[in-house]
Amino acid sequence: MPAPYSFGETVRILRAGPSPGRDPRGQPLPGPDESFDVPGCVVTPREQTPTVGGSEQQARDTVIIGWTVYAPAGTDIRTTDKARIRGVACEITGEPGDWGRNPFTGLRGPVQFAADRVTG
Repeated sequence: MPAPYSFGETVRILRAGPSPGRDPRGQPLPGPDESFDVPGCVVTPREQTPTVGGSEQQARDTVIIGWTVYAPAGTDIRTTDKARIRGVACEITGEPGDWGRNPFTGLRGPVQFAADRVTG
């Protein structure tokens, strides 16, 4: 069944528009808010397995570092965007992937992206 998924979640994509100029110190001014909601997403936890015996392991096998999101086909996600997932602000990491068209059904697949929790 193609997205949007009936029991999926709404993910808020946080996007700033083009900068209208620079401040007196030469830093770019934030652009207008162009954020939008994407309903019907599948959100799954994404984990990282620490090096066995390494200092990061600390007696645990995996660490949840963020989410993998499967958004409906055609959703415009950019690497410069941020996402709000379950109330948590996240950075889009890596290039979003479009699954393209299924050769068996002809239906478009989801747009997949990784989102890491923002810390600090």
